[in-house]
Amino acid sequence: MQATPDIRPWPALWALVLGFFMILVDSTIVSVATPSIMEELHADVGNVVWVTSAYLLAYAVPLLITGRLGDRIGPKKLYLTGLTVFTLASVWCGLTNSIAMLIVARVFQGLGASMMTPQTMAVITRIFPPNQRGKAMSLWGATAGVATLVGPILGGVLVDGLGWEWIFFVNAPVGVLGFVLAWRLVPDLPTHEHKFDLLGVALSTIGLFCLVFGIQEGQKHDWGQITGPISVWGLIIAGLVVIAAFLFWQSRTKSEPLLPLSLFKDRNFSLANTAITTVGFAITAMAFPLMLYAQNVRGLSPTRSALLLVPMAVISGALAPFVGRLTDKAHPRYLAGFGLLCCSVSLFWLSQVIEPTVPIWQLLLPIALLGVANGFMWAPIGSTATRNLPMRQAGAGAGVYNTTRQVGAVLGSAGIAVLMESRLASNLPAMPAGAGMSAEGAVGKLPEALRQGFSDSMAQALMLPAAVLLIGLIAAILFAKPSHMDRPADITAATGIAES
Repeated sequence: MQATPDIRPWPALWALVLGFFMILVDSTIVSVATPSIMEELHADVGNVVWVTSAYLLAYAVPLLITGRLGDRIGPKKLYLTGLTVFTLASVWCGLTNSIAMLIVARVFQGLGASMMTPQTMAVITRIFPPNQRGKAMSLWGATAGVATLVGPILGGVLVDGLGWEWIFFVNAPVGVLGFVLAWRLVPDLPTHEHKFDLLGVALSTIGLFCLVFGIQEGQKHDWGQITGPISVWGLIIAGLVVIAAFLFWQSRTKSEPLLPLSLFKDRNFSLANTAITTVGFAITAMAFPLMLYAQNVRGLSPTRSALLLVPMAVISGALAPFVGRLTDKAHPRYLAGFGLLCCSVSLFWLSQVIEPTVPIWQLLLPIALLGVANGFMWAPIGSTATRNLPMRQAGAGAGVYNTTRQVGAVLGSAGIAVLMESRLASNLPAMPAGAGMSAEGAVGKLPEALRQGFSDSMAQALMLPAAVLLIGLIAAILFAKPSHMDRPADITAATGIAES
């Protein structure tokens, strides 16, 4: 079917991107404010870690459900609901006077974010024709790249100037503006009647919670007991078992499954999910050793450390329109493969130049290449995942895609923490356990005698995400040629706003 003539895809996408940007900034902005939160709310490290962990957990676990719910009640309605919850929870965060209430408020923030994220991809899939989705997805990807830079810098400026509460209060005017724009510009798309698989909801929630919670808490509890008979590995194994039961149920249920396994019959959807998992892993993992090196070896402030990422964000944003046009014309295996290769090479290069006295410009060169990688990864992988999705399953597909990306990020966070600790123990055996492992840089600049060993540890840790990206590269090389490239332009003009 042809597109409804009064729908304007680009203004709608810009409205959605504003909310998506706010969500991603909030994933990173808190790390800079952690020392201030600890001081003012009289919290210890064990408690304050949950300010971030609670948000990420509440964000990641419901994504499968919220993606499917968007198909049922409409992506615009669910997006606006999530944006309202997120904005109100942000104000609540800023008004709290105890660490416990801040953690609870962050849970609601995460829930709001989980309602919003899948809808952005679902709307792109439904209002843009297949031969224009690359341009749209490039904007979505560029937003993710720029947000990784803005979060720490904005956090540093707000904490230094106004106080930690303002990293949350700033979301209020942005949220209101985003709500008005989405209300006016995002179309009300037809809904699809779906039976809600309640057992699937329960199994997916329990399984993902146990898996993500276990991975998040692993490093904190030294991969041992969390409390009483509950161990980290017990939770992870239980999560995997429940997820296996969930997948078995999805393959056997007679009613409509929460996760249509038929989606994975599409080769490109399966491969794109593999690729984005490695990207989520790598982008999350690389930030920790780089920021710790910048702060603890070079003595840079959190804000100045974040400024090292300026070349990445600028180049990624500048490449977005160019790559978007290419994504709609060129085979995705070449674009995504080039981006993933650049990302792996840049991290390996960075691991070779990290030294206590290396000139800053030598660090900026691989970081600039990382910007090229970001520019070429996000749009081709995202558009490849969504191009062939049936319109009635756009939300479900977006939920799966964002879930795998988020689980990849959690795995990256846990994996890099284990490797950093291992390398520190090897390179600095006399150093107290965990010293320098503060993500907020509270330890400060290390004594000169420790800087070489610490630099070597962070450099060696960067090889893990560089290696993991090679799995994503293999997946990208195996992408099949998208079907829209074999069809005339007039046929690809169909947007699928109504079910094809």
